[in-house]
Amino acid sequence: MYNILISAAAAVAVLLILVFVLKLAWWVSLIIGLIVFALIFVMFSRITMKKVMTSIESAGKDLQAQPPRFEKAIRELKDALQYSRWQLYVEGQLHSQIGMIYYMKRDFSNAFPHLEKSFFKNWAATAMLAVSYMKRQKKDKMISTFDKAVQWNGKESLLWSLYAYCMNESGETVRAKEILAKGLKKLPGDEKLKDNLECLEKGKKMNMRAYGDLWFQFHLESLGALQKHQMASMGGRMQRRSTVRR
Repeated sequence: MYNILISAAAAVAVLLILVFVLKLAWWVSLIIGLIVFALIFVMFSRITMKKVMTSIESAGKDLQAQPPRFEKAIRELKDALQYSRWQLYVEGQLHSQIGMIYYMKRDFSNAFPHLEKSFFKNWAATAMLAVSYMKRQKKDKMISTFDKAVQWNGKESLLWSLYAYCMNESGETVRAKEILAKGLKKLPGDEKLKDNLECLEKGKKMNMRAYGDLWFQFHLESLGALQKHQMASMGGRMQRRSTVRR
């Protein structure tokens, strides 16, 4: 918001000077004022976003460390919230990142308030919020949150499958099929969506594991199943390394 206010103040000042001091026509002064507003706003926005991206990149490096430095990453992102006063949507983007980190480390109680403030175009964070509503038995909120997510992120296959999965788990198999059909209209030919729709039509469980790690980050399977998946992934990597060495 500060970036807008500063830009607007500068534009108004220029407009007044041009009209009342330099005696230029009002429409010429208005055009120049708008140009000044745009230039200053772009400049300040770039400065702000550069600082925000530096914090996000630093947090990303902490998450990629072995072992991941979750708390340090969260602190860095929380410190970056100070820039939300300067730029629109920064707050939502940072809350999305913080909420996702808490959620992925299974700290769901701390994740929830941040996910509630998440940026609507971050489909993963919005989906995590929807899943959180499902676990809290707030079906209406789950549906409205998923609807918002697919409205802005209609090209995400996992999002459609996840929405259908949660509806199916809530006893809404018919609506789950309808959701997958809508997803196929957005993503015609998507094999995973087709497979999941066929599974529901045959009365079988959806094949969510086809999405790999992206699916497991939502913690909708038991901890034991997640650990087996991680062990299998590690075994596969070790086997590939052994093959390369030979």
